[in-house]
Amino acid sequence: MSDNRFSVPQQWRAWMWQGEALQQEIISAEPLQPHDVLVQNAAIGLNPVDWKVLASQIGKVPGVDGAGTVVALGAEVDPGLLGARVAYHQSLRRNGSFAEFTVLTAQVLMRLPDELDFATAASLPCPMLTAWQAIEKVPTQPGAAILIAGAGGSAGHFLVQMAQARGFEVTTLSHERHWSRLHALGAKRCLSDSMHNAEATQRRYFAVIDAVGPEHAAHLADNLLANGHLVCIQGRVEQWPCGPFGRALSLHEVALGALHLHGDAQQWRALTQQGERLMAQLVQGKLESELLLHFPYDQLPAQLLALQHRNFSGKQIILL
Repeated sequence: MSDNRFSVPQQWRAWMWQGEALQQEIISAEPLQPHDVLVQNAAIGLNPVDWKVLASQIGKVPGVDGAGTVVALGAEVDPGLLGARVAYHQSLRRNGSFAEFTVLTAQVLMRLPDELDFATAASLPCPMLTAWQAIEKVPTQPGAAILIAGAGGSAGHFLVQMAQARGFEVTTLSHERHWSRLHALGAKRCLSDSMHNAEATQRRYFAVIDAVGPEHAAHLADNLLANGHLVCIQGRVEQWPCGPFGRALSLHEVALGALHLHGDAQQWRALTQQGERLMAQLVQGKLESELLLHFPYDQLPAQLLALQHRNFSGKQIILL
């Protein structure tokens, strides 16, 4: 279903991955499936996953995060969604957000508060929902020590705030350039890897959330207390990092993509409703967004390359 209030084109521009580079192509519209919607993108959020999975995106439009307006509906979609301002996290199996328009399953949409602009909204889905999933893996114990590794990134930005709000005593591992921001967000202690390694035998944590990689996560497992929790965001630990019935750790992995492949409607409702609550907290000043770096649509390939070789703070947003 469409509406004469909205312009629904037969073709639109998109960046497609052709194996070596992003190339701008023209996408032709196809009839929407019953549970799909068409979103006219106003802003695109860039995430590390966007370049990490390019090998699987040949001939497709990459991009998982975007925000914009619903301009057309499939036959089985709630008519009240037409014209809604939304943000979304897209499945890697479908054409993504690096385009003027994106076709999505309606259940992945999050409605925006009136006060939230599209650029901020596009910066949120992947890091904010990943952070929420990660902190949900850890039983809340106010006063317990938690270590967040890779805290300078987007997920870490939200994790520090969520952990602090739940009463954890937060220590972070990151580059020094992030420390003042992380302290302001609620981290009690900010360390580099070398500083952490120097005191590793002196401190133990109830939980470690790692956003660096599986080897890094396995290394940090030795810093966990008995019955502690190791949460992996950037690659999971393949082998249990301690002997059986010794430290008795719980291992967790976090992947938003799992819901696209194996989630049910109830799980999606829980995730998107939580996303909408978190966006409301941001509007209310209870949660702080990252520093946003705005770029025009034609700079998307250059900014994706810059993200791969990151040496800056902030979140890249592509505006349409």
